[in-house]
Amino acid sequence: MARPKKDKNSGILNYKGFLERADSERLEIIDGVACPLLPPPGKIHQKILLALAVKFFSFLGKKEADMYISPFHVRLPKEGEDTAEKISTVVRPDISVVCDSKRVDDLGIVGAPDLIIEIVSPSSASQDYIRKLALYERHKVREYWIVHPGDKIVMVYKIREDGTYGKSEIYSEIDVTKVGIFSSLPINLREIFGSEI
Repeated sequence: MARPKKDKNSGILNYKGFLERADSERLEIIDGVACPLLPPPGKIHQKILLALAVKFFSFLGKKEADMYISPFHVRLPKEGEDTAEKISTVVRPDISVVCDSKRVDDLGIVGAPDLIIEIVSPSSASQDYIRKLALYERHKVREYWIVHPGDKIVMVYKIREDGTYGKSEIYSEIDVTKVGIFSSLPINLREIFGSEI
């Protein structure tokens, strides 16, 4: 991932500025810093995303939860960031699941989703493993999955009672894992990683 840098036009980028550039640039903003999303996701990334999305979509059906895929915006406001001019963090996770539909509007999700899944690409690894892990923990995303196609592993972080993630649970392509926020949803990772072939 390209090193995050301040927006050349205004120094600190907010959600309003993000919206003005969102159609012409693939980017996220974290704490007011523009983070370009380059290059676009490749074939394997897309196949894994589709396989996971189908699993979640089929399971959720009429449940009181919704799933969204990138480029749906997730606005993570800090205290006092209550307008587009003030919100300084907007990300576009590969998959977001929200159990409270009142936090979703036409532009995206406001506040922490219950589950976020990021599929790592060579250009996004440090962003997903370091910056976003800290960001999602700070905003109390209940469950964060980092899917690594190259190693065929999934790292699952779950918020503990003390508000931190702690160590991840690691699953390989031969494992079946249950989604923490939906204990009755098993995910056979062989089917997910097999989708890249």
